[in-house]
Amino acid sequence: MKTFLKRWATLNKKEKYIVIFSLFLIVGIIGVGVYAFSRVGDNSETAQETKEEKKADEVGGLLEASEEKLTNASPLTGVQCDNYKQRPIAVMMAGDNVARPLSGLSQAEIVVEMPVITGSVTRLMGVYVCNLPDEVGSIRSARQDYISLVRGWDAIYVHWGGSHFALDELKTGKRYTGEDLGKVPDIDAISSSGPFFRKSTVPAPHNGFVSLPKVIELAKKREYALETNLEGYKFQSKNTIEAEKQDSKNGKLYVGFGGVFATSWEYNTEDNSYTRYWAEQKDVDRGNNDAEIKAKNIVVIRASSRQIEGQYNEVTIYGKGEGKIYHNGQEKTITWKKEGFKDTLRFYGEDGQEILLVPGQTFIQVIEPGQNLKWELN
Repeated sequence: MKTFLKRWATLNKKEKYIVIFSLFLIVGIIGVGVYAFSRVGDNSETAQETKEEKKADEVGGLLEASEEKLTNASPLTGVQCDNYKQRPIAVMMAGDNVARPLSGLSQAEIVVEMPVITGSVTRLMGVYVCNLPDEVGSIRSARQDYISLVRGWDAIYVHWGGSHFALDELKTGKRYTGEDLGKVPDIDAISSSGPFFRKSTVPAPHNGFVSLPKVIELAKKREYALETNLEGYKFQSKNTIEAEKQDSKNGKLYVGFGGVFATSWEYNTEDNSYTRYWAEQKDVDRGNNDAEIKAKNIVVIRASSRQIEGQYNEVTIYGKGEGKIYHNGQEKTITWKKEGFKDTLRFYGEDGQEILLVPGQTFIQVIEPGQNLKWELN
């Protein structure tokens, strides 16, 4: 220190300024280095915290529902396939006990089940895009309330005869109540023998079946449009599905059709699917090696119906009403809407937003306002 002071005393004023400036510069450089090093540590910790918080949100199911948009995907299932632009084919099928098990049901994009007698007998309609089975059935007759759904899905309607209400609408494009909606492309087994066949192992009149590849061939000859620009539905992303599944538990759904038409579904968390039971018997696909009928979305909607002429039924499947959707092991309250006879049937959550479906088959069941519906956790 004494040496430094002696040396300092010999410096002139300019030299002293240079020394002082140099000292301040060295101290400043050291300070900046220390600060930068500390910030690198802080940023690393912050990034780690953000990553952990995001992971916690995903695990806790706190992520907002997000939509996954896939190219080359069916507008009705959100599943990718080569013929995703194929115009949907809607096929009327029996619900009668003697006709079971049905063929082709496991390969449909959408299946609709509605009563053809109020509170009693039901009938089904399978809608196909990606899969075109060689055997679908048994085929049954057309009904005018199903035609409204066919219009909304821009489908070609396949049936075996029909009520005079339905046949008149298919022929003229006019509903029996007077609305002129335009013709629906249809293929009727009574006048179109090519795609249809009978099976001796199934009792009449439930022994009629159809080949969908042959339906496509006949549709080409009739110059029906075979591609669609249908907007279709919106589908959940993988992250949303995983988030919702965090709270899922195995359970059973009971849908209140009566007698042999009673339906139940068992949810399994492992494959995130609902297995269908019909009158307490596991439902399988006769034409697809007895594959189990499994759906990703079960939509149960309430709609009133009335008898016409004492023998035909009409379900009020237009306008709007209440319902439930079951997917990812969750039960959600919905509002269904079909504003006009030609509009697509859609489903909305309590927030007013359109429900995002899980990619895969959707099974729609229409029950009367007073029929039972119960979801039980195992």
